This record gives sequence, structure tokens and C-alpha cells, in this order.
Amino acid sequence: MGAARVLPAPEQGELPLPPALPSAAAQLLGQAHRGLAEATGSPDAGWRYATAHLAALRAAAAVLAARTQPDADAGRRRPRSAWVLISKVAPELGEWAAFFAAGAAKRAAAEAGLSHAVTEREADDLVRDVRTFLGVVETTISRPAPPPAPVRLRSMDGGRRRPAGRPET
Repeated sequence: MGAARVLPAPEQGELPLPPALPSAAAQLLGQAHRGLAEATGSPDAGWRYATAHLAALRAAAAVLAARTQPDADAGRRRPRSAWVLISKVAPELGEWAAFFAAGAAKRAAAEAGLSHAVTEREADDLVRDVRTFLGVVETTISRPAPPPAPVRLRSMDGGRRRPAGRPET
């Protein structure tokens, strides 16, 4: 890697720049866009569906690359679906994750060459959905991850309030 350079502080009233996108995330987004372009140009519905679904999977991987750190214990656990992980790492993409997870079996059938695995309409719809998903992913990873939901702490005194300045009894 090259040397890092220090960016000047933002002027009064200017918004700070968002953090740089990790290179792995940028590469995966590029692969997703290329896959979507390939799917769009494919005359075969099965290939179009499978390629578009893989483009969505690469976009999901870009979110994971942007929002997570490698886990040292990952080799010891059973691999988990990217769609399951996305629901945890980026809950705002949970509905998308469920949608694409539901299409995984259909993608596998299309990849296996089953001629009636998907219709022309299903393939065209998925290409449109993946195009929308890519836009959502780009917006999602271009801003910082939302802070975790606040944790409500239980009071040590059973929830009783004391007037300010008065000692416990």
C-alpha cells in the first residue's frame, strides 16, 4: 500500500468526507456491476437469472466487507449464508436478504441447466430487482453504519426515583 496522506480539516460549515470504502468492498461492488451488465445482455433466462443473483450476492459481500472485520475463529465454525450475515450486519437490508435467500434454490437450478427453472419474466424481474438492490447497497455502504440500538438498563433500586440531592434510605 502507498503512504497515507492527511486531508485538510473541513472548513467551517462544510461536511466531513465519508470514510473511504475498503478496497475489498469496492472490488466486490465492481464485480456486482459487471455481473449485472452480463446478466442484462444474456438471451438465456436461466443464465440471466443465475448471473443476476450472483451479482446480488457480490453486492451483499461488499456490505460485509465494508462493515465487518475478519473473524479469527471463522475457520472453526460452519460457514453461514451471506444473506443471514447481512441481516445481522445491516438490518436495514433484512428484507432484501430474505428475498434473495428465497431465490437461491432457483439460482442453483438455473445454474444446473434445468430448462424450466425460471421463466423469462422471472429473470427480467430479478435483473431489475438486483439493479435496485445495488443502488441501495451503494447508498448503505457510503455512509457510516448506524449505531446499535440503545440498551435499556435496569435500575438498581427497582425503578424507584429519588429526589435529587437526597440520600438513599
